[in-house]
Amino acid sequence: MSQSLEEIVARVVAELRNQGMNPKPAAAQASSVISVDGGDLVIDLADPTQDEARHAMLVDNPKDANGLRNLMATTTARLGVGRAGPRPKTQTMLLFQADHGVTQDAIYGVVSEEVKDAFDLFTVTTQVADRQEYLLRPDLGRLLNDVAKATIAERCVKNPDVQICVVDGLSAAAIDNNLRDILPVIQQGLTSAGLTLGTPFFIENGRVGVMNDVNSVVHAKVVVLLIGERPGLGIADAMSAYMGFDPQPGKSDADRDLICMITTHGGTNPLEAGAYIVEFIKRMIKYAASGIKLREVAGD
Repeated sequence: MSQSLEEIVARVVAELRNQGMNPKPAAAQASSVISVDGGDLVIDLADPTQDEARHAMLVDNPKDANGLRNLMATTTARLGVGRAGPRPKTQTMLLFQADHGVTQDAIYGVVSEEVKDAFDLFTVTTQVADRQEYLLRPDLGRLLNDVAKATIAERCVKNPDVQICVVDGLSAAAIDNNLRDILPVIQQGLTSAGLTLGTPFFIENGRVGVMNDVNSVVHAKVVVLLIGERPGLGIADAMSAYMGFDPQPGKSDADRDLICMITTHGGTNPLEAGAYIVEFIKRMIKYAASGIKLREVAGD
């Protein structure tokens, strides 16, 4: 069997040599190159994560190349990737695997201590034991453990207008990449509006519903969770801002408002999102409501 494989490789190499392919492809060449160098088969693939490779049109002989190119320019979805028989092309598969690796780093990553220290955020955790349990038991990520409740009770200002919590969620990269931009905007905007702020802190292995448990301790009018979103293939650092008026145990997503896809990579810029969050909170406090109820009382 091994001899048969060697014969196949030898025939492929001979065919490539007969085709007169470039023996030494330039390193800067954007496209993938298969060549022969001194009798050895060389496969030089472009970095699939670079913009040029990421947005390359890989369909062979498209009927309407300009139409396809225009369609690809309107979305970040994976269009025009072509195929090799029934399978993806090598470049397409490599890009998929690279993006999947980035999502795994985001999910299993840890928020930088430097980022937390920059805003003097102390850390508490939920009833989750470890990251694996966090992924399997969302219910435990919605509940603070006893130590967390005691720490919050001891260190946090009570009865503020707004309590801000930072949560790793499903993307540590979302916090590392966006918090420095968005948090100062929110804090300065709320202070300028004459609203009092609670003591911000960081929740490890938290889910959105943990805001109910938090407010059972701090009793804020509005709780804001800046949390890492589930990463997608290509964008793994998107943040969400969940906001609720007087969240308490038993309240659900219907009682909350959300601004999602906060990222400089194709989403809402963190600076812009911070300003929008401030206006949203002011509106919640004005009508003493959030979620569906806010739309009802505000006449939206």
